[in-house]
Amino acid sequence: MGDVEARSSWYLQEQLDFDKRLIGFRYRTLKPFLQGPLGLELGPAEGEMTRFLVEDFAQLVTVDGSRELLAQIPDRPNLRKVHSLFEAYQPEQRFNTIVMEHILEHVDDPVGLLRRATPWLAPGGRILAGVPNGNSIHRLVAVKMGLLKHQCDLNDRDHVLGHQRVYTPATLRADLEAAGLKVVHSGGVYFKPLSNKQIQDHWSEEMIEGFYELGKDFPDLAAELYAVCELP
Repeated sequence: MGDVEARSSWYLQEQLDFDKRLIGFRYRTLKPFLQGPLGLELGPAEGEMTRFLVEDFAQLVTVDGSRELLAQIPDRPNLRKVHSLFEAYQPEQRFNTIVMEHILEHVDDPVGLLRRATPWLAPGGRILAGVPNGNSIHRLVAVKMGLLKHQCDLNDRDHVLGHQRVYTPATLRADLEAAGLKVVHSGGVYFKPLSNKQIQDHWSEEMIEGFYELGKDFPDLAAELYAVCELP
């Protein structure tokens, strides 16, 4: 777990306020698809989304490889925090909803993790997966500027965060279907033409909210991708 613990400092020391705003926008997008009473969140980091999810489930289990990050999440009566790598986690129950937000781009074998998680679903349960989008406008313009050779190349921030890949709508669907899942709904979150730092420093609240709404109209070009998956 050494690499996981080493990267925890980014979330505690370098994460921008707008990074957290994006997590809130992702939660707002996924909320209509959450179903209880039992939820599982993989990779909560310091718990920015956990604080929302814990209100949606009678019991929420959250699993992370960093003990330091788990310690940042406030205790709640209906919250169980588990320190474990995903590949070693063995749940004690099945879940109605499994949230995998910004997980698949980190792990060695995303299809393998998805296959491992499908038996954790209760009957009628669903997996909600979210990843950064290689076709985001800010990545496409980075190619035009010569900052990236291809929109799915790993940039400096990807390396710092331990990303191993950048998804597109097609490659995300391919991994989900290769794991035996059926995508019942998909879309994008946030139309982001600039970097998070530029948005944080220069945009008004009305602009920030407006570009969230715009992302709904251009899902394939949004900053983030999400998919709602069920077993066939």
